[in-house]
Amino acid sequence: MGKLQKSIDKRNALIRATIELVNNNGFHATPMSKIAKMANVSPATIYLYFENKQDLVNQTYIDVKAQYTTYAFETFDSNMPVEAGFELIWKRIADFKLKECENAMFLAQCDNTPIIDEPSRQEGIKHLQPLLDLWKRGKTEGIIKPISDFLLYAYSINPLSFLMIVQKRGDFQLNQTHLEEAYQSAWSSIKVCS
Repeated sequence: MGKLQKSIDKRNALIRATIELVNNNGFHATPMSKIAKMANVSPATIYLYFENKQDLVNQTYIDVKAQYTTYAFETFDSNMPVEAGFELIWKRIADFKLKECENAMFLAQCDNTPIIDEPSRQEGIKHLQPLLDLWKRGKTEGIIKPISDFLLYAYSINPLSFLMIVQKRGDFQLNQTHLEEAYQSAWSSIKVCS
């Protein structure tokens, strides 16, 4: 194995350990020594890749957000009709959140608590640009309610985080019918009533 690959593997191991430990213990109860131990590297090695714990969590957030949005928009075509485009993106987001539960839980923690810094949060928002552009077009075409993108996200995408958490706890098992009902609820909450 080459030196570069070994370096990539170590960085990836640190990212995975950060996700698992932050999910289980929270940011403050996750010391660098624990992350190093779980990643199977010496604590000093972390500082070859990251300046400090904040930098490690910021970089982990950006990496995971990029994976999430790459998956969400992979089959999306910006020329699609607004409703078809939204349905495709929403269902891929649902798929990611339910299949990549650990990654999605980590993003939810970062989005709902002040553990990442503002530049990293802004970098994360940039990754959502295709969805924001679709909503902008939807507003222009009179299909999507002319309200803040934060409200659109809160009502149509954020409920998926709640469903993911209740499924993970074993309180509710989502089947295809539930997902379809959830999508219809999301769409009806942001579309202009005709």
